[in-house]
Amino acid sequence: MPRRHLHMTGAADTPLRAALRGLRTGLALPDDFPPAVLAEAADAARSPELAGHEDATDIPFLTIDPPTSTDLDQAMHLERRAHGYRVHYAIADVAAFVRPGGALDAEAHRRVTTLYFPDGKVPLHPEVLSEDAASLLPGRVRPAALWEIDLDAEGRAVTTRVRRALVRSRAKLDYAGVQRQIDAGTAEEPLALLRDIGTLREEQEVARGGISLNVPEQEITEHDGTYGLTYRAPLPADGWNAQISLLTGMAAARLMTESGTGILRTLPVAPDGAVARLRRSAEALHIDWPHHVPYAEVVRSLDPKRTNHAAFLQECTTLLRGAGYTVFDHGDLPTPAVHAAVADLYTHCTAPLRRLVDRYACELCLAACEDRDPPEWVLAALPSLPKEMAEGTRRANTVERESVDLVEAALLKDQVGAVFDAYVVDVKDNEPTTGTIHIDTPAVVARVEGGPARLPLGGRLRVRLTQADPGTAKALFTPA
Repeated sequence: MPRRHLHMTGAADTPLRAALRGLRTGLALPDDFPPAVLAEAADAARSPELAGHEDATDIPFLTIDPPTSTDLDQAMHLERRAHGYRVHYAIADVAAFVRPGGALDAEAHRRVTTLYFPDGKVPLHPEVLSEDAASLLPGRVRPAALWEIDLDAEGRAVTTRVRRALVRSRAKLDYAGVQRQIDAGTAEEPLALLRDIGTLREEQEVARGGISLNVPEQEITEHDGTYGLTYRAPLPADGWNAQISLLTGMAAARLMTESGTGILRTLPVAPDGAVARLRRSAEALHIDWPHHVPYAEVVRSLDPKRTNHAAFLQECTTLLRGAGYTVFDHGDLPTPAVHAAVADLYTHCTAPLRRLVDRYACELCLAACEDRDPPEWVLAALPSLPKEMAEGTRRANTVERESVDLVEAALLKDQVGAVFDAYVVDVKDNEPTTGTIHIDTPAVVARVEGGPARLPLGGRLRVRLTQADPGTAKALFTPA
């Protein structure tokens, strides 16, 4: 599910940062790694398990990530072939460092995912691994699961292979820089092909009925004790890069289903009621959605640089609720087996530095390609993974939701009593006087309650801010 990304700039010693530190404590999140975990990670960093890794350091890989990222899961190399394209996609081989049943493994199962805050993160693995020895940093030889996916001229996957290999990235690029190079025509072919392949994969997504939500990142700025909140619209390069990851997740799901054992990322089709509510949100936000136009087509028409479109993209993530992980064995696929937004079989396998399940999916795919049984430690863990991932996802969602609440309270703390123009984008079924509003200026989505009558879902509403204090009181509005 797309996350509501928040990024913070400004001084370290501010009330909002203090409130964010308090949030970490209040949610009882994992803090420093235990000494035994750090010791095991340091040993693994010095001597990873490299048996069976082929030498693929001749392939000139590159990574594309935010500028400050150092936990680099993926590196790619793209090439044109006689009848299509070849995608080489290297994924950090975390299993080369994590001993099954050890302290490091147990801690990863306790943490499940990396948790992201506006001002930092709580990592899944110690930094000596996630930001150094296991990360696909430029100029470093690293163990990886190396995917080789051949595409035809229309971008359809033809063959897939994955093997263990040693790789070396040549360059660490960021999205803005990649976009500039491609737009200016200065990108060399491996990078220039990102647009060609990404565009073809987007066309394949449309053809199968899938949809990608390019949810904008929100940047929090601080100046003289006051805060601002702005959107950073995704670039086309963000979407092209995401298509390579989606391609790999779909290829991995196919490998697992063909072998008969695996774990899928599944999502049922959204019920009609959820779509109807989203239509009313679209009306409230002045999004043109004719009744004969499918949801996916509307989403593809949105411009995330426009505030109301960005807000609607946030609302669209409600249709992705219900996604989960489903284990299968002996070829008995679950129902549903597909991910409704991907519109195909799909699994998570491309972010093992930041997500627990990816390490296991990777091992299942390696076993499938080598026509052997998966390792016992993988099979033993599979039944518990869906529940573990559900709890980790719930915790990540709580961090996101509470972080957004803190940011909005900080943004509005000096405007208690002020009146704003808003649109009602959601109303609680069992509490029709309580719901969610979107305010254009500032760009805030918040709770409203206490009106004398049912809130007008999809309608305009004048609201008064009644409370906002980061760390103490969330932003709350009442009808004015």
